[in-house]
Amino acid sequence: MEDNKTAVPQTAETDLNEILRIRREKLAALKSAGNNPYEKVKYARTALSADIKDDYDAYENKTVGVAGRLISKRVMGKASFAVILDGKGTIQSYLSVNDLGDGYAAFKDYDIGDIIGITGFVFKTRTGEISVHAKSVELLAKSLLPLPEKYHGLKDEDTRYRQREIDLIANPDVKKTFIARSKILSEIRNYLNGIGYLEVDTPVLQPLEIGAAARPFKTHLNALDMDMYLRIETELYLKRLIVGGFDRVYEVGRIFRNEGMDRSHNPEFTTVEMYQAYSDYFEMMDLIEDMYKTITRKVCGTDKITYQGVEIDMGKKWERLTMKEAVKKYAGADYDEWKTDEAARAAAKAAGVTVEEGDAATKGHVLIAFFDAFVEDKLVSPTIIYDYPVENSPLAKRKPDDPAFTQRFEYFIYAREMGNAFSELNDPIDQKERFVKQVEEKRAKGGNDAKVDEDFVTALEYGLPPTGGLGFGVDRLVMLLTDSASIRDVILFPTMKPVR
Repeated sequence: MEDNKTAVPQTAETDLNEILRIRREKLAALKSAGNNPYEKVKYARTALSADIKDDYDAYENKTVGVAGRLISKRVMGKASFAVILDGKGTIQSYLSVNDLGDGYAAFKDYDIGDIIGITGFVFKTRTGEISVHAKSVELLAKSLLPLPEKYHGLKDEDTRYRQREIDLIANPDVKKTFIARSKILSEIRNYLNGIGYLEVDTPVLQPLEIGAAARPFKTHLNALDMDMYLRIETELYLKRLIVGGFDRVYEVGRIFRNEGMDRSHNPEFTTVEMYQAYSDYFEMMDLIEDMYKTITRKVCGTDKITYQGVEIDMGKKWERLTMKEAVKKYAGADYDEWKTDEAARAAAKAAGVTVEEGDAATKGHVLIAFFDAFVEDKLVSPTIIYDYPVENSPLAKRKPDDPAFTQRFEYFIYAREMGNAFSELNDPIDQKERFVKQVEEKRAKGGNDAKVDEDFVTALEYGLPPTGGLGFGVDRLVMLLTDSASIRDVILFPTMKPVR
């Protein structure tokens, strides 16, 4: 570009109120002259910036209509240069009084942030900048608020997340993240559809608070005078579809949990859950490993990615360890040597491991506590941990040869749990007993609305075939593949406390 500056730089000396007053006066003058920019209905845009730049030979000397946000302009008497930002990037335009006549004076009065349309022919400046030589210019929408100072962008995180629209204007890489998010979702669907899965939708509003550990959001349905709950998972309805005869189903769903917020948790987030009849958790291990490798190659163009400065090879064979093996490897504690629950609690005390259940802790509870304390933060490369204690796996099928453990796995990348899978429990009697125990534990912690999902138990009584199931968080996958440190960086409008 020939030169570049903002018309209204944001400095400590700038009087924002004066800027606002001037812009509103300009708008009032336009309206009084019969040129209300907000009455514009459409504009004949025929090309986008990147298309012109990527295929200059096809566009050279051709007349195009471009439109976007004015982000810089340099007025030089009877000629000017301007840059607009559209959906694919930026492009420069050359404007002169000889070409525009009275329209040139109007252009000089435009403000940074205004939405404008330019019609002209494509050419290169003396310095080789691909540009549009304007033959007409039109104001399509007036910007009444100044944009953040161009050279420094928008850095304040609170403002970025509250006003994502301004973040997208000021920080071009942000748009790339959400384009990548869309592509990741498309590739998830392409993969699952390609192996015979059917995408379905299940209810977001649900009639009861189930006994699961997550805390739901509660609301009231006036039409039926009953309390309802925003779903904390899509699992139970999806498995009822397997009972109904679907072989492979999945849902890309919004989930709501009324819990804490941090760099990897938002109260509203997106998951993918999938269920496959006549399958087990080992088959789901193969599926998710191949899916992640495929999506990584499609989105990133390579098996090796860098996340927060750490290189991760998604393409190599993922390590697989039972939870007992992992605890023995990283903590030096051997579950099989704990002959009683009391012995397990003593081992935890000796190792300085806190077990939430206290004196009621079983060997399974202690194993989970050891895993949390010593193992998870070591799992940087993609790793599958399987065979979880029954104590924290109420929906997973028990191992026939060791009923204290279940056919469940989780997989970890960058020391972060990315997904969860089971050979699904299909014994309705066992399921009912686990639900009852889960509800009792939740009520003991104050969840007095928790109930057993009797409809789901009834569905199991009709017969659920052997089924493999898996769920994972889309937001965490997007974080990984876009090298985003916070979940708020990959959710367009994360949950925020209002400022007024």
